[in-house]
Amino acid sequence: MDNDVVNAGNALSVFDFDGTLTKRDSFVPFLLFAFGHRVFARRLVRLVIPALKYIGRRATRDELKDILIRTFLAGVEATWVEQKAADFCERYWTRLMRPSGLIAVATQVNSGAIVTICSASPAMVLKPFADRLGIRLIGTDLEVKDGVLTGRISGQNCRCAQKVERLQAVYGPLSSYHLRAWGDTRGDYEMLAAAQEPYWRPFHRVKSKKMPPI
Repeated sequence: MDNDVVNAGNALSVFDFDGTLTKRDSFVPFLLFAFGHRVFARRLVRLVIPALKYIGRRATRDELKDILIRTFLAGVEATWVEQKAADFCERYWTRLMRPSGLIAVATQVNSGAIVTICSASPAMVLKPFADRLGIRLIGTDLEVKDGVLTGRISGQNCRCAQKVERLQAVYGPLSSYHLRAWGDTRGDYEMLAAAQEPYWRPFHRVKSKKMPPI
């Protein structure tokens, strides 16, 4: 399927971020970059038992993420995270981003489509990447009170059905658009299912021919 847009007047092009536009996850590497190896390792120890519960299916992915965010970001100033996110983007852009993904984003932008990232990663962390790409951003929102992160998610984790709900909250009924969507994990299934043009792992060197059934 060709990524070129013929009639882009009502085109909405949505890209997952981690693993789709990037070669790997971005949030955990960001935490390592922001806090440094010593603090990162010390705090990571607290996640051993929750991680084992997740592996044993006694905790959900969202619950594990809640603990990760609380462990690292509770009580941290939002401006500090924003600056670290900008520094992380500057330093790791080349080694993190997939060149073929960048080309696809540029193609959609140049076509006149509305282009957005829709990701489960914190929007605060991904904003410098979206700004550099010149596109919009929907991500998981972190709760901030008096300029300080509480360690909690504001709303819900932006994955699975939440991706569709967040897109509709921002853009209105998706049926109003010709929706193109790019994704690579279970968290993208619903978004891909809603699209007229779903792209499953299109930028991976070894491409899956089709998305597994939901």
